[in-house]
Amino acid sequence: MSTQTTATALKGGEWLIKESSAVDTFTPEDFSEEQLMVKEMCLQFLSAEIHPIVDRIDKLEPGLMPALMDKAGEQGLLGASIPEDFGGLGKDFITATLINEGLGGGYSFSVAIAAHTGIGTLPILYFGNDAQKQQYIPKLATGEYKGAYGLTEPNSGSDALGAKTTAVLSADGKHYILNGQKCWITNGGFADIYTVFAKIDGDKFSAFIVERGFEGFTQGAEEHKMGIKGSSTVQLYFQDCKVPVENLLGEVGKGHIIAFNILNIGRLKLCAAAMGGAKLALSGTIEYAKTREQFKTAIANFGAIKHKLAECAIKIFAAESALYRTSKWIDDKEVELKASGKPFNESLLGAAEEYAVECAMLKVLGSEVLDFVVDEGVQVFGGNGFSDEYMISRAYRDSRINRIYEGTNEINRLLTVDMILKRAMKGKIDLMGPATAVAKELMSIPDFGNEDEGAFAAEKKLIINLKKAILMVAGAAVQKLMMKLSDEQEILMNIADMAIETFTAESTLLRLMKMTDKNGAANSSVYADMMQCYLNDAADKVNKAGKEAINAFAEGDEQRMMLLGLKRFTKAQPFNSKDARRRIAGRLIADGKYAL
Repeated sequence: MSTQTTATALKGGEWLIKESSAVDTFTPEDFSEEQLMVKEMCLQFLSAEIHPIVDRIDKLEPGLMPALMDKAGEQGLLGASIPEDFGGLGKDFITATLINEGLGGGYSFSVAIAAHTGIGTLPILYFGNDAQKQQYIPKLATGEYKGAYGLTEPNSGSDALGAKTTAVLSADGKHYILNGQKCWITNGGFADIYTVFAKIDGDKFSAFIVERGFEGFTQGAEEHKMGIKGSSTVQLYFQDCKVPVENLLGEVGKGHIIAFNILNIGRLKLCAAAMGGAKLALSGTIEYAKTREQFKTAIANFGAIKHKLAECAIKIFAAESALYRTSKWIDDKEVELKASGKPFNESLLGAAEEYAVECAMLKVLGSEVLDFVVDEGVQVFGGNGFSDEYMISRAYRDSRINRIYEGTNEINRLLTVDMILKRAMKGKIDLMGPATAVAKELMSIPDFGNEDEGAFAAEKKLIINLKKAILMVAGAAVQKLMMKLSDEQEILMNIADMAIETFTAESTLLRLMKMTDKNGAANSSVYADMMQCYLNDAADKVNKAGKEAINAFAEGDEQRMMLLGLKRFTKAQPFNSKDARRRIAGRLIADGKYAL
């Protein structure tokens, strides 16, 4: 595979066939003073307004969540990414992502605010006509109106286009008459404005702006849930519900464009919120481990506990690296599209669509990192972790939903590979050339000459090889299975796991390289430990997923050749991860929280 270091922004999925430059990679160390102040404001808001009353929030105290959202609106937290023309702050995409992270540790409140600012507001902001935007967006920006989104139905979850809710034009042509029901509607119990999807004449999937109080529109009782108990979740019912024709959102039959484009942004922002939740949970776990004594010493002094704390930190650091690397790509693409004359809504939608592959990967990554961190947190707390007296039990319950909504992690894994292959077929990225080069390399004698001996040479080479492993497995699977590949979901998920691990490992390495250039190796040693631990584990995971995929579709000489290639491509240098994790844990314990 011929890779090249590029200073120009990579297209979506292109990281797989090109090397990135550390200098041009955005990292959390690059946040501006203003961005850091915005994040600090979010953390202070949670500390002052949310954490002291989480039990009241979980009991769904009437009027409490809307009142908290009003307070957030007063601080500008609901309108950060809304243009100033519509009463928002007009902040850039990275700042908006940071707000999602900053508010991510707010348990049920995080869910309510993310739903309002995301799926509750963005469909109208991006797809509404001028009159609709003028009517609704300023009030959504301040929180005077609360937003919600009605897509899921009892029999159509992942298969969103299988919705049964119908819309028929009234005889006088003034209204669409909606009939059907929606379920799992976040903020549904108190929202004022709902984006609802229905099929006009039974087949044209379309979106509508439905207001609370429209004739024929009612809602069910609050759902009793395993977690995010304070998040309002109800069913919506439409019985000859009259929606003015002016409230059709976008074009007839184009509802899928709204639904799927909004999800791209939502997936990345879910990863950001998960990072906020994971950092809060880990900080609480570190604090507990320092104060809880067993055998006459703090449990933080035990190797088994140090391993857990370090592993949580490694995963957070790596996922955060991938998150903000991608956020900057989207931000840059949005600026580029605006400069070319595109209106603001088409600019961000186009940017998010360009990096839809990365958004899907981040959704999986962020939700699974958070799940890991809260699970290990409960373990460190021991029996106390199972008690509602401690916040970690709430964090554990609340985390579980993240692997289900915004597209299940299984769907997002399948989408990751599907979207990369579609981009290749449309000629947007060249996968065939590099995949063919890797296949040829397998048949040749390994070239040990011209080895790069600069800083991080071995790590950079391993990343290149992990990409070769993906191209080898994906290329062979496409060639062998052709049109049947879409039915082989297990193989597709193996390839997605290889991609997620490699992208995250590369993002972590690039971040470390940039930090080392700026601060020197000695001042970056704990970050080097985290990167090495992550990269070594990633190589093992890529090997395992690759092996499972190869064994599922290849046999004989082809199978043997590919397994040998996989072994070569995933070979990492020996590394003492035990000592590295102890050093990482030492830093966490000294800081008393996650502050890396």
